[in-house]
Amino acid sequence: MVAEPEIQGLADHRFSGGGPWWGTLSLMADSHAPNDHGATPAKIVTVSDGVVYGTREDRSGDTLEAHLRNAGYDVVERALTEDGTEPVRNTLLGLADGFNGVIVTTGGTGFGPRDLTPEGTRAAIDREAPGLAEAMRLVNPLGRLSRGICGTIGEALVINTPGSTKGCVETFDAISDVIPHAVRLMVDNADPHPHAETPSDPNAS
Repeated sequence: MVAEPEIQGLADHRFSGGGPWWGTLSLMADSHAPNDHGATPAKIVTVSDGVVYGTREDRSGDTLEAHLRNAGYDVVERALTEDGTEPVRNTLLGLADGFNGVIVTTGGTGFGPRDLTPEGTRAAIDREAPGLAEAMRLVNPLGRLSRGICGTIGEALVINTPGSTKGCVETFDAISDVIPHAVRLMVDNADPHPHAETPSDPNAS
């Protein structure tokens, strides 16, 4: 029998996702509560064998939660899953059910043998959003080593970020300004498109 990992600092947790107990750990269970102050709802998923089995701290998940809250997002749930295509897929499908918001994953986007977050994400999403992933890779020369993808599941937008505290923040920031608009479009296609500022023409009269 496998011993249950000791996960520090995760009070009032519950398990979900229909898989083995180590497949998904969800926090802040009131994840489908309506948002009454206009902030975009967000969920954070840490993908890490080490965090699941208690050999690593969830630093990138903690960093993302603090950063998203400071940026005005309403973090309604955090989840933890082991690496692997099926655990990631099942976790994302569970979190996206009935949810209109952004789901940000951290970890599992590199070239390691267990880095299968993109594969699990691709198995879960309905449509891919390559423009977002491309923009995220441009923020750092090491972005060329990221295999993360973005896409939609129903009315939820899923974004893969790296497992480092710096990488998860800077890649999220690369697209943070368009996320609220993208989330609204999935339920209201009449949402006005944002207008990018363009430099004035010095030759215009």
